[in-house]
Amino acid sequence: MKHPNLKTSTLQILHALAAMCVVAPLVAHAQQATDLGAVNANGGDDGATSAATPTASKSAPSQSSLDARSAQSEVSNEFVRNYTSPVADFSQVLQMTPGLYSYSPNGVGLGDTQTFFRGFSDGDYSVSFDGIPFQDTNNPTHHSWVFFPSQFLGGAIVDRSPGTAATIGPANFGGSVNLLSRPLDPEAHGSVFGSYGSFNTRIYGAEVETGQFGSEHASNLLVNAHEMRSDGYQTFNKQKRDGVSLKFQTALTDNTALTLFASTIDLRTNTPDATAATRSQIAQFGDNYLMSGNPSDANYFGYNFYHVTSEFEYAGLTSNLGDGWKLDDKIYMYAYHNQQNFNGTTITTTSAIDKLNSYRTYGNLLRVSQESALGTFRTGLWSEIAHTSRFQFPSDPLTGIDAALPKFRERFKTTTFQPFAEYEFKVGDALKITPGVKYSMYRQQLTQFPDNGKTVGDLGGADSVEHSADYRTVLPSMDVHYMLQKNWSAYVQYATGDEIPPSSVFDVQGGNTTTLPSSTKSKTWQIGSVWKSDNYTFDIDVYHISFDNAFSSFTDSSGFTTFFSNGKSTAQGIEAESNIVLGGGFNLYLNGTYGSNKFASGQWVANAPSDTETAVLGYSRQGWDIGLLNKRVGRVFNDNGSTHEAVKIDPFTISNLFVNYTIAHPSSFVKQAKIQFGINNLFDKHSIVNVAPASTATSAPSPDDQLTLLPARSISLALSVDF
Repeated sequence: MKHPNLKTSTLQILHALAAMCVVAPLVAHAQQATDLGAVNANGGDDGATSAATPTASKSAPSQSSLDARSAQSEVSNEFVRNYTSPVADFSQVLQMTPGLYSYSPNGVGLGDTQTFFRGFSDGDYSVSFDGIPFQDTNNPTHHSWVFFPSQFLGGAIVDRSPGTAATIGPANFGGSVNLLSRPLDPEAHGSVFGSYGSFNTRIYGAEVETGQFGSEHASNLLVNAHEMRSDGYQTFNKQKRDGVSLKFQTALTDNTALTLFASTIDLRTNTPDATAATRSQIAQFGDNYLMSGNPSDANYFGYNFYHVTSEFEYAGLTSNLGDGWKLDDKIYMYAYHNQQNFNGTTITTTSAIDKLNSYRTYGNLLRVSQESALGTFRTGLWSEIAHTSRFQFPSDPLTGIDAALPKFRERFKTTTFQPFAEYEFKVGDALKITPGVKYSMYRQQLTQFPDNGKTVGDLGGADSVEHSADYRTVLPSMDVHYMLQKNWSAYVQYATGDEIPPSSVFDVQGGNTTTLPSSTKSKTWQIGSVWKSDNYTFDIDVYHISFDNAFSSFTDSSGFTTFFSNGKSTAQGIEAESNIVLGGGFNLYLNGTYGSNKFASGQWVANAPSDTETAVLGYSRQGWDIGLLNKRVGRVFNDNGSTHEAVKIDPFTISNLFVNYTIAHPSSFVKQAKIQFGINNLFDKHSIVNVAPASTATSAPSPDDQLTLLPARSISLALSVDF
């Protein structure tokens, strides 16, 4: 690719950015989100990478792209296969990227884990699978234990910004995560796998991949099935997960490819509603205490159980239409059904809760682009409809008999439309400027039924009450991308994001909400750069985010509730990551973040770390793949009701070790055998990572405070055999 010489004026404009990069001119090629596998169609995502993949990029656990127009990190399929636990969920795939962290007190992959993202909590950013957003319908949060375990995943792309106009999702307020399905192998294979480890955790399963087959070898199919069981680290917090996924691709013509994907998860657990024990319980029974084995105790495990099922399906069509036009369309459906029972702190005829949260979502994601000498035009529409049923009935934990009136019961429908358009102008061979705009529209239609007064009340004898809410936002974006050299790029970005209020804004007496809150919005400014060579990858970005706080409400003497804005906050900082080829099969991956996420008062937003650091020492040679991973999370604060910085959480570290050895052709009928030895929490840290104060009256430590701790060291041994 030919690049013009940099003029003096251009150098002056880019001086600040170049200065950042000179600090460590050490980043990497980005794998595209669309995986056409073995098929030969030319359809797919725009934007081929600007250079061949350097050596350092091939061994990087996470890296950005020379084509990145915002702060992005891409997690490789090799990282998922070699450096995550056999029972890991998608939160572990994201764990080592800059600024992200998560924890599961019951053990890796053994709980519903949240991931924190630049100081934003789950629900403040979008998560998608192969570009399709998925989320709860009452608010845009996610359930890692029933969607996309590591067996279903082939990597991820993390965008630490609202993205461009073409980045769709319900909560790009803080950023987005795009989980990727498994890439397909052109060679046929079948495999069986199994693992056993700490807490009596075991997983076994099988997969079959056809390789290229059919007319002109244009098709491929991958099927994976597994069962996982564990006693869990915490007392009586047992888990059982069954999962199946299928991915099929075929080239319908030389220019058109079809992708089909389907997955289902069935999960049964004894997890209670509160997943943390109190200070006094931990002091008396140990760090792993959660539930009792005595039926006379209120926290008896038999009074707490989940049965959760999920499914996710899509059919995707990509096509090169000619004259520079390309089509990418996905029609999809996903569903979540959570039947949960849990008990309170006493045993009475109404101390337990019989809970249902169930939804089914249908949607379509259409993308169209056209490339010409002037640039690339991209447009499309994300549209979906979700139907939800939710209730909570007080219940008798001994008999399972529900009370006559619920705590709440509701049905609602959510309609989403996000049309978008952007144009990437080719100002020169090296410079691209992309303005864009997205229109975000949501409509909620709720039917709420009489309850025991905890939510909407008796409704004056009416059978139900109906409400609707509309949220509409225009979200502009602009970015400038410049190739300084064939292996060095820079970008400047302005992006806007939003997040709609939860359906609970109508959870007031009579559902009498007179003034709805507006969508919370964010504005992000970023400048960054990406460098890659055979020996180094390096990317760095500086960001500033101005965002709306969560809203507040006021109920007048007549019982009518008004919601209002609660001011603005600011997040800002610097992030960098690098992979260094040390030689002899060794590589060192490093990332670090430093910044703040604060209210206008100067107080910190809860769970926002002051800094994070990651180091991964890897070795790959002669069948060995070894990784020593370390993530440090700096100081964070927890709130106590409306009191900020109520509890200080000291820095904590998560260290893991994985040793993999692959034996090629151990016998005439076995293609390869792979042994993996893994240790999570290598140094057996039991750090406190979250505190829920027992009372809002004081922030002083109380025996009744609920403490979340890192789980103890866990060891696993896994074996897979390919035929």
